[in-house]
Amino acid sequence: MQIWVDADACPLVIKEILFRAAERAQIMTTLVANTLLRVPPSPFIRSVRVAKGFNVADHQIVEQIEPGDLVITADIPLAAEVIGRGAHALDPRGELYSEDNVRERLVMRNLMQELRSTGDILGGPAPFSQSDRQRFANHLDRLLTRSGR
Repeated sequence: MQIWVDADACPLVIKEILFRAAERAQIMTTLVANTLLRVPPSPFIRSVRVAKGFNVADHQIVEQIEPGDLVITADIPLAAEVIGRGAHALDPRGELYSEDNVRERLVMRNLMQELRSTGDILGGPAPFSQSDRQRFANHLDRLLTRSGR
């Protein structure tokens, strides 16, 4: 198992949890972004910078993942692709995507996007909270334990 991070919009606190987990479990963790990322020196942590463009980081992740890998992303279409390839997807807020719930999330995302485009709904997600952080850490720990790490 490897961990892949859709890192452009991933909160710093989640990256720090992932850095500690990578060291503790000695699991390769790759952050993919279209900006330069600073990562701690470690044989288990690396960053990959991709060209700017729509879904370039997503495509890089999808090309590299293998069944059983873990992808950290808030991007629901990316999570759906990851699940379809036999890998796991975990939202930075701690929601573990599955075949069942990722379809529901895609429908809801598309509906909300349509409502925002008409001006019926304004704003975005709630601020990142301590409970989001804890839920993420708990799911990550369970996944790493289950994988034998």
